[in-house]
Amino acid sequence: MSRADGRANDVTRSLKVARGANRYAEGSALVELGHTRVLATISVDNKVPPHVRGKKTGWLMAEYDMLPRATHERVSRERNANGGRRQEIQRLLGRAFRSTVDLDLFRDKTLIVDADVLQADGGTRVTSVLAGYAALFDYADKLVKTGKLSEWPLRHELGAVSVGIVNGELRLDLDYAEDEKATADLNVVATFGGQVLEVQGGAEGEPIPPERFTHMVTLGLKGVHALLEELRRQL
Repeated sequence: MSRADGRANDVTRSLKVARGANRYAEGSALVELGHTRVLATISVDNKVPPHVRGKKTGWLMAEYDMLPRATHERVSRERNANGGRRQEIQRLLGRAFRSTVDLDLFRDKTLIVDADVLQADGGTRVTSVLAGYAALFDYADKLVKTGKLSEWPLRHELGAVSVGIVNGELRLDLDYAEDEKATADLNVVATFGGQVLEVQGGAEGEPIPPERFTHMVTLGLKGVHALLEELRRQL
C-alpha cells in the first residue's frame, strides 16, 4: 500500500536544518522533518545541580514543550512541568544529549537544551533529538572557532527516527496519520555509526515477534544514518 506522500516504506521525510535560528541563544537550530517543525536553543547556566557539585564536571538538562497551535486544534499549555508525556520526552532528550556532550569540558556549568514544537505532524520527539543535536553542534562550532574550547565537545553525531507497523507493513518515519493507524511504533535514537542509545515504544495491538522487532530497529538505524547524512551536509 502506497503512502500518502508517495515515499517508499524505508524512506524518511525531507529534512531541513537552519542553524542560528535564534540570535540570542548560545546555540540554536530550526529543524523541519516533513511538516513537523522544532526550534531548539542552547542556554548556559553558571552552576550545576547539587548532585553534580564537586565532581569536576558539568551537567545538561532538556526541556520540551509544544505551542498551543502546533496541532490541528488548540491544545492548552501543560502547566505541570513534571507531568506525563512532557516529562517522558524531556528525560529521553536529556539522556540522549548527555551521552553526546563531553560534560567534563563544561565544569560547573549546566547546558540547557530547550526543544519547542512549532508544528506537529508526527515524530515530535525524534525531531526534537535532531534539532537539539543541531543546536549543540551550532554551539560547539562557535566555541571552537572563537578559541573558547580547544577540542570538539561532541562525542558522536546523534539522530533519531520513528518506525511503525501500519497495515501490516514496516514503515520508516511516520507522519501523524500513519502514527494514528500504527499497531506498533518505536522511536530509535542512535549514532551515525549505528550504535543504539535508546529504543522507546512497543505494540499497540498484537505483540511483536522478536524477529520483526529486530527488523524495526534495523530499519530505524538505517533511517538515522540517512537523516544524519543530510543533517551533516546542511550543518
